Amino acid sequence: MQIIHAKQALTPTGWQSDLEVAIDASGRIVGVGPQHQTPNHVVPLLLPAPLNLHSHAFQRAMAGLTEARGPDPRDSFWSWRRLMYKFLDQLTPDHVEAIAALVFMEMLEAGYGAVAEFHYLHHDVNGAPYGTLAEMSERIIAAAGQAGIGLTLLPVHYQFGGCDLRPLNGGQQRFGNDPDQFLRLHSDVAAGMAAGAADYATGLAPHSLRAVNPAGLDAVLAQATLGPIHMHLAEQVAEVEEVQSHLGARPTEWLLANHAVDARWCLIHCTQMTQAETQALAATGAVAGLCPLTESNLGDGIFNGTDYLGHGGTIGFGSDSNVHISLFEELKTLEYSQRLRDLSRAALATQDRSTGRVLFDAVTRGGAQAGGRDGGRIEAGAWADLIGLDDDNQWLCNRSGDATLDSLVFGGGGQACIRDVWSAGRHVVREGRHIRRDAIIGTFKATMQQLETNI
Repeated sequence: MQIIHAKQALTPTGWQSDLEVAIDASGRIVGVGPQHQTPNHVVPLLLPAPLNLHSHAFQRAMAGLTEARGPDPRDSFWSWRRLMYKFLDQLTPDHVEAIAALVFMEMLEAGYGAVAEFHYLHHDVNGAPYGTLAEMSERIIAAAGQAGIGLTLLPVHYQFGGCDLRPLNGGQQRFGNDPDQFLRLHSDVAAGMAAGAADYATGLAPHSLRAVNPAGLDAVLAQATLGPIHMHLAEQVAEVEEVQSHLGARPTEWLLANHAVDARWCLIHCTQMTQAETQALAATGAVAGLCPLTESNLGDGIFNGTDYLGHGGTIGFGSDSNVHISLFEELKTLEYSQRLRDLSRAALATQDRSTGRVLFDAVTRGGAQAGGRDGGRIEAGAWADLIGLDDDNQWLCNRSGDATLDSLVFGGGGQACIRDVWSAGRHVVREGRHIRRDAIIGTFKATMQQLETNI
């Protein structure tokens, strides 16, 4: 049994002082109440650790390598994507495991307790399946085990190069499966996850309406009936135009008209939606999965956050390309995008909750829902996904209540305040450092030395 004493903590009923949190050997919270036992750990500030709802782990190795202008005077998401395909041509299963372990370690040090990995790199460099169909997925599971992070693994169905059903080429061939092969892969992944940690979960990720046709989408949804469903939706103007040209409707409009979108769904990005689409998606109970740092990096556009939340929508946050893994920076970037667009301040705040509180409540609630994970809250029965922070410093200055969250998000030192992180009771970050930090970074650096030699 682990006993944590917190000077202040954010619970589902609000802020509490001098709180005791008991964690059993299974990694679940079994008691929350006044302090009366001798603690194993004492923390000034205790917060629930959210789930990072969207990650492509292998792209972390590209951070900083795509920022020079290419031959196209109008660099865009699409030119970035061509570089990404060139990069992944080199990646072996060993490389992917080493990169993912670093990514998951960095997420934990940033305050995330779990991750939903949107995993589409399935095959070898020629597009041929490995001897073990789920080889690459098994490497993601192994990396999560190394880091000790909670995992929702989302094997991705990716079949076509566009809405015109053109075949995959180049780097895309590593992603491709027809529906039957994908369902075999999905079954193998689910079996591997079931043999892993008790808090692991499996979902499903049709990549996008460009990469999966309506028949293929129907086929995989009919068979893979458990776990969350994630899909990229309405990220780029060119994507919206392509879907509208071939399917007769904009992506969000088409999806809502043809599928029973509900709380099981997480739609990623949604940066190109009309007001009507924004309000219709909000009404479904689905999570809009936002990745503001990556969306800024790729020039995707600005999510209609004020309208979506104003109509009762649920949002969560992910680090997507992992160009910069920072929980509090993701939250701040969304809020600042709304302010810049609308020439406003405190855009997402409400009458009873500050901006930081709104954003933090959103990331914990939306992440748990999107990951199908019983976490994101300090409450008996939930997984013990927790962040312990120091508040006696120049960033927090021993503040209390919502002012603490506002300072973490907007004060610039949020991550520096993190001292401890637990994922399903696994105490993997201590004194601000992951317990396997040196070994994981060493393997990653050796991997990058091999890859950068070949770029």
